[in-house]
Amino acid sequence: MSDTIPVPPPGGVKQRLIAMMGPAFVAAVAYIDPGNFATNVEGGARFGFLLLWVVLVANVVAMLLQYLSAKLGAATGRTLPELVRDHYRRPVVWGLWLQAEVVIIMTDLAEFIGGAVALNLLFGLPLLHGGIVIAVASFLILAGCTARQRRFEAVISALLAVVAGGFLYQMLQIKVPLGEVASGFIPRFDGQASLLLAAGVVGATVMPHAVYLHSALTQERFGPGRGFRRGTLIRAQRMDVVLAMGAAGLVNMMMLVAAAAMLHGTAAEPTLAGAHAQFAQSAGSLTALLFAIALLASGVASSSVGVYAGQVVMQGFLRRRIPLYVRRCLAVVPALAVLAFGVEPTQALVFSQVVLSFGIPFALVPLILLTRRPDVMGDWVNRKVTTIAAAFASLVIILLNAVLVILTSAS
Repeated sequence: MSDTIPVPPPGGVKQRLIAMMGPAFVAAVAYIDPGNFATNVEGGARFGFLLLWVVLVANVVAMLLQYLSAKLGAATGRTLPELVRDHYRRPVVWGLWLQAEVVIIMTDLAEFIGGAVALNLLFGLPLLHGGIVIAVASFLILAGCTARQRRFEAVISALLAVVAGGFLYQMLQIKVPLGEVASGFIPRFDGQASLLLAAGVVGATVMPHAVYLHSALTQERFGPGRGFRRGTLIRAQRMDVVLAMGAAGLVNMMMLVAAAAMLHGTAAEPTLAGAHAQFAQSAGSLTALLFAIALLASGVASSSVGVYAGQVVMQGFLRRRIPLYVRRCLAVVPALAVLAFGVEPTQALVFSQVVLSFGIPFALVPLILLTRRPDVMGDWVNRKVTTIAAAFASLVIILLNAVLVILTSAS
């Protein structure tokens, strides 16, 4: 594996560094999607600041795993699904593909429902109609931007900034009890319900489809002929991940803190609509408006990213590629069915995140096993401490899911 790619791009070090940034900000959108809104709002409303530590830990784990995925793509020039297909037997590949498709379906479910709820809050649009609008909007973004990755990254990053700006304004309008916030970083649970919600928070934060996608984003950006030294690329990805995932983590914590400060201990329902109404009552109509706009931006951006990830998954595992508009149409069906049958949106969102939590190990285990292999990674193979940390994080997630199954079955 060559350490350099010829023909370096023009510009100074700063310009070249900026040119290498971007993939992590696309992946980060998956970490502030409508599923995060639902789990953070319900977590804050029902348990106050109790689950802040879960958000923090999940985000730190996400940083590590997204970096490994980015490094895998930059070091090998291949995606995680492609490498799984190359190095594992066919039954394993087919099994991983099937569960990845379930993950994508649950992801799309969250994005469409969240965007539909936002349109309902903003314009009174029925949920089913709102879901169709979100599908069309995300398709237009994909059709107009995926041919040029930088344009796609710019659009997604702008939508991410809208979400962050909305919650930053919200935080400035409320009184935050710092002592209670600090106590939220002490690891603990409060019964089975908090454990179930914690699993949802983990599922909403550590996103399997984002792990698959990130390796493709770095592969496409830094494939042969791009002109960067691989070491420089990989170091740039580390910075990209820290900045993007750090921003996503702060937004998630602001979501939960805002919900805890304004909803906990009140009669407000722990739903997106209930949060919107309570925010208007507690902090003014502009705060509620920005919450709905942030939810809409999140739904549109994350649904576009989800379809992109689905394409990466199918092409990588099966060497099959279907037109994006076909995949978009197929992804719409389960979400629109949920909206048509009148399932409570926030509960459907939380359920989708719990299901996503069970899909996490199936993405993480192959990622860890592949990035620790010198024959795959060359000089960029994981250090032993990195592999141990990633394996420990995966084990904790698996154990959390096992406890969840036991408690749910016993109830």
